[in-house]
Amino acid sequence: MYNHATAEGTRRYAERFGHLAPDHFRMAQDLTVSSIGIGTYLGAFDDATDEGYRGAIARALELGCNFIDTAVNYRCQRSERAIGEALKKAFTEGSVRRDEVVVSTKGGYFPYEREVPSDVWAYFHERFEKPGILHRSEVVGDIHAMTPRYLENLLETSLRNLGLDCIDVYYIHNPEHQLPEVGREEFYKRLRAAFEFLESKVREGKIHAYGTATWNGYRVSSDSPDHLDLARVVQSAEGAGGKEHHFRFLMFPLNMAMLEAVASPTQHGSGRDGPVLQVAADFGLTAVSSSTILQGRLAHGLPESVQKAIGSLSTDAQRAIQFNRSLPGLAAAFVGMSRVGHVEENLKVAETQPLSGEQLVGLLGGSA
Repeated sequence: MYNHATAEGTRRYAERFGHLAPDHFRMAQDLTVSSIGIGTYLGAFDDATDEGYRGAIARALELGCNFIDTAVNYRCQRSERAIGEALKKAFTEGSVRRDEVVVSTKGGYFPYEREVPSDVWAYFHERFEKPGILHRSEVVGDIHAMTPRYLENLLETSLRNLGLDCIDVYYIHNPEHQLPEVGREEFYKRLRAAFEFLESKVREGKIHAYGTATWNGYRVSSDSPDHLDLARVVQSAEGAGGKEHHFRFLMFPLNMAMLEAVASPTQHGSGRDGPVLQVAADFGLTAVSSSTILQGRLAHGLPESVQKAIGSLSTDAQRAIQFNRSLPGLAAAFVGMSRVGHVEENLKVAETQPLSGEQLVGLLGGSA
């Protein structure tokens, strides 16, 4: 019995959904993943939202979504725990098997306990400094760190919260947060140390692959203080794990209002400058998008020209999702969904073929 997603298991899952569009499932390294993933970032820190996420995850698994994303700090660990409860129920009932579902989470930011504490530094002292896990001098921006010992504590916390023995994809969460404060040379030393730790956890079987989940890093120009050089990030992974390293995934924001990942040549790969989505492919990395509907802001009010160009879908949220999942090279578009109704609306897109190249060119041209 596998304790992580597998090529066979994810393919088996996809084969149960022959009624969906043929291009709904894509390859992400050796895994077959749904082109629409469920994200768990937003929501109140309360039991009602926890219950909403549990129901949404169960329904997503029923409708052909086998890619789930979270982070240890999302909703003060409540999102991870809701996922863990939903997965435990699904595995127990037999609606899905562990090897059919791809789960990703992230570590970097402080993971508060159910709510933001009134005194953050008192919490930090008791949770991290007093046990010798993390010193205040290792914290950047009063909230972020990526030392190996700290990441180990976050990983173990995530495994407990999710009720899993192995995380399929573990991301360093917004590592570029550190760049302006520590400088580039120190940053890449820290990144390599973090990758060395993650390679050790692959060997232990606690993670299957790892990556970086960023907000600004790969989108901004090379002269920006928080710019990440993907070639150098890959070099750090090679230094940590050799040519067979397990740095395999990139997550970054991409949507109709934030087009840098497909339109701005911020990265260098294969002898050419290009946007991160293109250069990720040069390095053999799997790319997925966050903020697909821009935290709900693209779920309404799209121009009539965009509505017509995208075609027969009935809501703006569906159109925004369709745009992302149609971009060549993108494995999955993650959408925050904390209600069953949102899952049912958004997964309708899985029944449709992605946009044609001509339709995409028209939309991208209109956005430029």
